[in-house]
Amino acid sequence: MPINTESILPLAITMGDAAGIGPEIIAKAFRDQPGGLRGCFVAGDVETLRRAALAIVQPGQIALPVAVITSAQEALTIPPRCIAVLQVVDPLPVVPWGVVSREAGAFAGQCVLWAAQSALRGQVRALVTAPLHKEALHAAGAPFDRYPGHTEMLQDCAARHLGRPLSEVPVRMMLANEELRTVLVSIHVSLRQALEAVTFDNVLQTLRITHDALSKVLGRPPRIAVAGLNPHAGEGGLFGCEEIDTIAPAISAARSEGCQSSGPWPPDTVFMRARRTPGSPGEFDVVVAMYHDQGLIPVKYMGVEQGVNVTLGLPFVRTSPDHGTAFDIAGTGRADPSSLLAAIRMAQDLSATIMGCPSSDVH
Repeated sequence: MPINTESILPLAITMGDAAGIGPEIIAKAFRDQPGGLRGCFVAGDVETLRRAALAIVQPGQIALPVAVITSAQEALTIPPRCIAVLQVVDPLPVVPWGVVSREAGAFAGQCVLWAAQSALRGQVRALVTAPLHKEALHAAGAPFDRYPGHTEMLQDCAARHLGRPLSEVPVRMMLANEELRTVLVSIHVSLRQALEAVTFDNVLQTLRITHDALSKVLGRPPRIAVAGLNPHAGEGGLFGCEEIDTIAPAISAARSEGCQSSGPWPPDTVFMRARRTPGSPGEFDVVVAMYHDQGLIPVKYMGVEQGVNVTLGLPFVRTSPDHGTAFDIAGTGRADPSSLLAAIRMAQDLSATIMGCPSSDVH
């Protein structure tokens, strides 16, 4: 079915670090998805995508063609099973697979900023980001060395576009798969800093962001379970008082605002209670976790290949696969594109639900 290019916006996929598996999983996604990824394009480097297309060639196959486009909207007219690439930054010199490179880090960061600005201007329907390498990003120098990762870079870009201080554009990371959703109070900080981030304001803000975002997705207020910080959620103060002094009051405040939040629940069992399986819908729609590993380990244990990272609180839809650059297998053609495909599907669904973008036939 032809795409109505007047009513549909394209979806941007940033290339990620050229030395990692990002270009490969993108090439595989365009190759393996039935009908191709219609309406999607890569914000990246043409020659890097051509190299990736060659890296995944199997015996008896020919490399998937790379279609060079000059505008995002042109992606809607590209035939199936072509990798549409928009060269958004000056061409990148060839970088070796699996090696930290400041050139690759800078290029990847520039692609993300370009795509974010395009999303903020309403030129793309959503943004899917292939993995960055944090060491390469830091090696690239200013401005990228002040961002721990995608989330903080996108938050800063959105705040600048809106003309607001960073504190007025709060964002949170949600990791989701078919069975579980979890939202984090803190993201990429040390464990000591994460403990310090468990404040009344931060927990309440997380609950508000989670409620607002998932209400749009579900069409109803989400059932939010809040994990405790300490073993057994503090056991009535025996193992710590953060649940009594901080987390429970934030939950109560959120409930007074209409959030269906409950807890704090023991963190070693709450994720199992929220898990959706064919035989059980789960007691909760989402779990709010107090720090990075508390929330991400359960989701990743269920299968990295289906996990999707979603940034809540941005004025546009952004998703990413639930894995890193995998330098150890980059260039071998072994990387699995499943998580990237899941991120693309979720970006499409969220943009259709939250942003009101018409659906394309990318599924």
